[in-house]
Amino acid sequence: MGDVALVAAALRTDRADVASYARVLSGVLGDALPPGTVEVGYRRGLADRLAGREGRAESVLVHGEGRDLELRTEGERVRAEVRRVSGGVVISRRTVDVEAWLQALAEDLSRVAARDAAARRAFERFLTTGP
Repeated sequence: MGDVALVAAALRTDRADVASYARVLSGVLGDALPPGTVEVGYRRGLADRLAGREGRAESVLVHGEGRDLELRTEGERVRAEVRRVSGGVVISRRTVDVEAWLQALAEDLSRVAARDAAARRAFERFLTTGP
């Protein structure tokens, strides 16, 4: 699972928006990640509330070791941010492009897989079969 480039490429494939990443991180890979690792923020309109739907994912926040990675929809654009965290406090923020965000995410996911056999199996399934 040490091939970070392979993980980043798999995450990049056919995903152009925050909702796609939210589905992959909370669905396909969600069970492999420690509880509380992924937070998805939704925008719910009146129709969503009346129908009992979650709404559309507009942000994904991934808590890593010493950093948080956030991907957020801002109008027609996607904003990616890497935050350094110490003791639960954000000590720095850096806006990056989505490619750099994916690379950071792949590094964090690879670290989880290196420590946890169940996570490693889930990531291997993801890499071989896709989302």
